[in-house]
Amino acid sequence: MFNFLYNPASLNFEGISMVVFFFTVYSLLGWLLENSYNYFTKREFFKPNFFIGPFKPMYGFAPVLLVTLIGPATHWAFVILLCFLIPTFIEYVTGIFSQKFFQKQWWDYTAMPLQLQGHICLPFSLCWGFLSLACIKWLHPLAISMYGAAEPVWSWIWPAVVLYFIAELVFAIRRHSTAVIESAEPTV
Repeated sequence: MFNFLYNPASLNFEGISMVVFFFTVYSLLGWLLENSYNYFTKREFFKPNFFIGPFKPMYGFAPVLLVTLIGPATHWAFVILLCFLIPTFIEYVTGIFSQKFFQKQWWDYTAMPLQLQGHICLPFSLCWGFLSLACIKWLHPLAISMYGAAEPVWSWIWPAVVLYFIAELVFAIRRHSTAVIESAEPTV
């Protein structure tokens, strides 16, 4: 899909625009998926989020990496392996970073079978694998069509979307770091 993985010199504004579009779409869909799951399991739609807005970057990174790494000639066994490993790796690294830097664990799989430090577990990794396969097979072709339809407008607004994500990241780091500092201060 994205030629620039194999030839970084081919990365241009259109390629970056596509990556930002897919990242935005999948981050929004991830937010909807996670909050819907939270609603069905806890009867609350809004789950605490790293960002304030309706985006979950973990869900944006995994599909973008997958469509970057998987091409039409990729062997099906390798596709399945990547669909299992990439989201699991992203979930694990995100869990480690959020715990290390913000003393926050946004999810906890310690009660699940075959879990690792509460950040990942086999049942959810299998779910991510199936969802990733569905994304590659059915959702991403729709996202490509959406990009084609939105491209005339998107080509003008995607830099603002990048600025939005940068601002969200900066404010989220500041907000969560401040919470860590305040919780560490002794009370008098």
